[in-house]
Amino acid sequence: MSTPNEPSFRESVDMMFNRAVALMDLPPGLEEKIRVCNATYTVRFGVRLRGQMQTFTGYRSVHSEHMEPVKGGIRYAISVNQDEVEALAALMTYKCSLVEAPFGGSKGGLCIDPREYDEHELELITRRFAYELIKRDMINPAQNVPAPDMGTGEREMAWIADQYKRMNTTDINSSACVTGKPTNAGGIQGRTEATGRGVQYALREFFRDREGVKKAGMTGTLNGKTVIVQGLGNVGYHAAKFLSEEDGCKITGIIERDGALTDPNGLDVEAVRHWIANHDGVSGYPDGFYVKDGSTVLEEACDILLPAALEGVINLGNADRIKAPLIIEAANGPVTAGADNILREKGTVIIPDMYANAGGVTVSYFEWVKNLSHIRFGRMQRRQEEARHQLVVDELTRLSDHLGDAWSMTPDFKEKYLRGAGELELVRSGLDDTMRAAYQSMAAVWHGRDDVDDLRTAAYLVAIEKVAASYRAKGL
Repeated sequence: MSTPNEPSFRESVDMMFNRAVALMDLPPGLEEKIRVCNATYTVRFGVRLRGQMQTFTGYRSVHSEHMEPVKGGIRYAISVNQDEVEALAALMTYKCSLVEAPFGGSKGGLCIDPREYDEHELELITRRFAYELIKRDMINPAQNVPAPDMGTGEREMAWIADQYKRMNTTDINSSACVTGKPTNAGGIQGRTEATGRGVQYALREFFRDREGVKKAGMTGTLNGKTVIVQGLGNVGYHAAKFLSEEDGCKITGIIERDGALTDPNGLDVEAVRHWIANHDGVSGYPDGFYVKDGSTVLEEACDILLPAALEGVINLGNADRIKAPLIIEAANGPVTAGADNILREKGTVIIPDMYANAGGVTVSYFEWVKNLSHIRFGRMQRRQEEARHQLVVDELTRLSDHLGDAWSMTPDFKEKYLRGAGELELVRSGLDDTMRAAYQSMAAVWHGRDDVDDLRTAAYLVAIEKVAASYRAKGL
């Protein structure tokens, strides 16, 4: 639990913003313009459920319109409140700026526990919430484009998109009103895994940065590194799965709401995920060691700590006991401002949420572009690419036949080389390129300035400067 003098999530974001702008030479008026949230719309609407009217409270906050549309998820959680939504909207502004997605920052939330309602009830609630936002242009392909967040997913996005189409029957770009849709309803391949995949690409790029790895007191590559994951939802599951299956990491701890599992030899991520789906928690899982107080596992020794659930899990109450030399913030705001100070003094390297979980909005950007262009990625060029590669393979085959046993192609070379890039490959390529470029822009500040000693401040400096440049270009 956090201590009484812990700053709130909103205060943490403001403190981190202030720390960065103190190192910049912005006019005071522009600094304040970037900091403040432009507008927050609060909606209270009724839905008739189970024979009576129930009233729900929802929010849609727009932090910055330096670029439009604005972008940000909609979360369903009992904890949703205006301060949290505005803080998350601010983070979206900086996140989009950092990874060069051409959006301003926004966020939405509905104060609801989705597990208390069946699918039909959730659809009625979602459609009514969407209706209230759409009629005020708070959902619009050109102005405000939501996406999934905690408690929502493809299903809810499909309902919202359909609701928009019902209310805007002549809008040819209606599919672009929301991202994170199912692939059969205007979505894009690779979107569900995008945030977890982005975490993987972020770690890969960090381990290419020899100076950064050295600052964390680490050596080598990702291969063999031990990882503790907090939260095996969509983001934590995909990040853990890819790191263990593709990069040789060992997932030595998995923390869930009902406790944690540990195993120094590594846990089977797929098996744990399957168990959670069937038992609503990790309790009773047959392999590994069960820890009732899961939060204590955050403090166990590992190479990489990967918080992928709620904000504020690493706080003033436990920061001095965190042993991991490297923390990657897969969730939004898992490390409070107070904890951030303690960890920086200890020499812990934190890969900040603004960068680490930007995979979701990056692939949402690709989906939005796909919806506006009305054609899937790869459709025009894939077969032409394969035909061009076939020419090379034919020539190599002719050469191989001529030289006989003296030279031959690697067995699976032909199959791999001939396969043109489809939508999924192109999405992953675009995401990898985005995560690499964004990390390099942060690292240049981190390593290049004496007054910047952490990646978070570097990320804020890069992002705020780009937002400021946009406002200047508008004449502000």
